[in-house]
Amino acid sequence: MRVAGPAGSNDWTSAETAAGRNVGLSVWRGVRGRCPRCGRGRLFCAFLKVDDHCSVCRLDFTGHRADDLPAYLVIVIVGHVLVPVILWIEVDYAPSLAFQLGVYLPITALASIALLQPVKGAVVALQWSLRMHGFDAHPPDEFRA
Repeated sequence: MRVAGPAGSNDWTSAETAAGRNVGLSVWRGVRGRCPRCGRGRLFCAFLKVDDHCSVCRLDFTGHRADDLPAYLVIVIVGHVLVPVILWIEVDYAPSLAFQLGVYLPITALASIALLQPVKGAVVALQWSLRMHGFDAHPPDEFRA
């Protein structure tokens, strides 16, 4: 399925094709904070607030259910990256408590904040690409007749 981009350009392909939804492309667009379907519209209207719909392709985002998963994933990612480094520094150099509080805490906080939006975008895009929750082929409103 070919989707026209802004100003009539046809140089990009939608993540949604007749064969299905491209998971990898959708998740990458979500990480970048873009619409998982068209890649042009913004996914977020505020730092962690998902917009109601895409401004380009009008995809409805209200069905997403990211809940606490992005926060849990950020904890796992930051923990698996920083804990080995911190343990290595502790064992080899035994820094002071002031160093620990002055360096480890800010790095952990900044890394967590920096990862929250990309991880939440990836979770919403993954839900869209797997047709989860309100992103299925036939939303519940279509069955009511």
